[in-house]
Amino acid sequence: MHAADSTNMKTIAPEELVRTLTASKGTKPLLFHVGSHMLYVQAHIPGSEYLGAGATPQGVQNLAKRVATLRKNTAIILYCGCCPWNHCPNVNPAYDTLVRLGFTNVKVLYLAQNFGVDWVTRGYPTARGE
Repeated sequence: MHAADSTNMKTIAPEELVRTLTASKGTKPLLFHVGSHMLYVQAHIPGSEYLGAGATPQGVQNLAKRVATLRKNTAIILYCGCCPWNHCPNVNPAYDTLVRLGFTNVKVLYLAQNFGVDWVTRGYPTARGE
């Protein structure tokens, strides 16, 4: 089990992502939730897609299948937020998979504590359910 390692991953801060998502111009990045399904149902970023936990073979497989037809420079943001950043088991395998597949514009949403603290309680856009 690999915890998130910010030295190898390009990250984006929550406030920067909110600016990107609410900007009137520009292409919006694809948002992939790579944490637990329960977490996604409880709260997720509107427009994000649930692909399965990045720490599981099924989650990695779903991710690879989802991006198979995309251009390699597609902007992709991964996020989990299940637990503190340095303990997250999901973002590293998902990030590594995309890099291995040749994607060049991948970032991970940096959630220092978790999705609830670093996103929901700050009043950032949140959706619930499937």
